[in-house]
Amino acid sequence: MPITLKELADFCNAHIDGGNPSSLIYSAADITSAQVAQVTQLTNSKYSRYLKDSKACACFIANDFVVDESPETVALLRCSDPEMAFITAVSLLHPAKVYDAGISAHAVVETNAQLDDSVYIGAFAVIGENVNIDKNSVILSGAYIGNNVKIGKNCRIYPYAVIYDDTVIGDNVIIHSGAIIGADGFGYKFRNHAHVKVPQVGNVVIADNVEIGANTCIDRGALGSTTIGMGSKIDNLVQVGHNNKVGKHVIMCGLTGVSGSCTIEDYAILAGSSGIADHVTIGQAAVVMARSGVAGDVAAGTQVFGSPAKDKRTAYKEQVAISKLPDLLKKVKLLEEKIHALERSAENKM
Repeated sequence: MPITLKELADFCNAHIDGGNPSSLIYSAADITSAQVAQVTQLTNSKYSRYLKDSKACACFIANDFVVDESPETVALLRCSDPEMAFITAVSLLHPAKVYDAGISAHAVVETNAQLDDSVYIGAFAVIGENVNIDKNSVILSGAYIGNNVKIGKNCRIYPYAVIYDDTVIGDNVIIHSGAIIGADGFGYKFRNHAHVKVPQVGNVVIADNVEIGANTCIDRGALGSTTIGMGSKIDNLVQVGHNNKVGKHVIMCGLTGVSGSCTIEDYAILAGSSGIADHVTIGQAAVVMARSGVAGDVAAGTQVFGSPAKDKRTAYKEQVAISKLPDLLKKVKLLEEKIHALERSAENKM
């Protein structure tokens, strides 16, 4: 449903600079492709060139952002935080699908499951024994919810996600398609020339406001719980091993792998394809940069890079030094040739 420019500005606490307040806005787009009746944002000066010829109806921009040239048809929506204002606008113009309460006739729900009247259960979803699902949560088609699982308020479980037995999920949690929560941890003992499985009898506990990406796996604890702290966001294709303790507001980017019994403290960031060895602590607000391999503890507030990971500045200096090796080898070879020539010359004079 379209809204007027003025309505959008009021909703997002923005001031209109230029344009027609009565113009209708239907959707949002990025600055490079926005068209008529769309709103966009400009938060980085390197994209300023796209504003000059933009066909957008409006553009969110910071109060102090200097614009050299913009079309008269583009209203500048000036505000203190254009990124958050744009997020608000996108949510307004592209609202998430709403599911009316009810249980599909094609779902399988055990008789002793406790579902709030406001819950939606899609076709071919499976709800196990003693499951408890709280208000306004949505379980979409084909999702599997095992026995004794607890799911809080306003959660959304996407198609074909699998939630193993005994998992506890807080409020406002999003679990995307193909994610597997609570599978057995990877634990074995080598005896008599064979790998003997260590029973995995713990569970997974996920706090409020967590989002888990598609095809991510979070293993149950061997005995206790694997825990994901409030507000943490886990990307697609991430592996979280058994008995990990993930703190609050942690970011884990795609293809990251965390071995067992690690502690990832609050606000830490694990960038894409980073790997963490078992029994490692990543300190509060530390950053493990992309494709780094961490074999030991990382101090709070530090940034590490490389494999094995080390302080970012040291790792960068080493990378620069390595890039100079071919030239250094050539120089060494020339020096060796000169030394040999001098030695031969000295021998001839003797």
